[in-house]
Amino acid sequence: MTRVPLTVQGAEKLKIELKRLKSEDRPRVVNAIAEARAHGDLKENAEYHAAKEEQGFIEARIREIEGKLSNAQVIDVTRIHADGRVVFGATVRVAEADSGEETTYRIVGEDEADIKQGLVSVASPLARGLVGKCEGNTARIEAPGGERELEILEVRYE
Repeated sequence: MTRVPLTVQGAEKLKIELKRLKSEDRPRVVNAIAEARAHGDLKENAEYHAAKEEQGFIEARIREIEGKLSNAQVIDVTRIHADGRVVFGATVRVAEADSGEETTYRIVGEDEADIKQGLVSVASPLARGLVGKCEGNTARIEAPGGERELEILEVRYE
């Protein structure tokens, strides 16, 4: 099975969610199922069916996270000597060539991506256009909305 890149922060978030699911959510749902069973007839017991459905979601999410973590290649960008190049995990401050508008992105794994927080997937056109470039370079990005030209102002490894 192929290894999936994940930042240290992304792996930590998944571990925290997994711990919460196993230590808080799972026991809460088990108690809700037991309580609903105590009410009698299970065929028409909405609380029982809702709790069983929630239990299914929790168990599926636990399996999903465990699978992601077992296939993850956790990359600590602070230990990489990239000599100012944009690499997985790097934080990049760029400026639009046309408008000069500045934006900061962090290149992360697909499961961590959240463009609203400036976290872009390593598989995205934006990240593919930036990876390998250095501070001061200009990157041409073939995005779904058209071609963009970005000047790389700063590359940080945090």
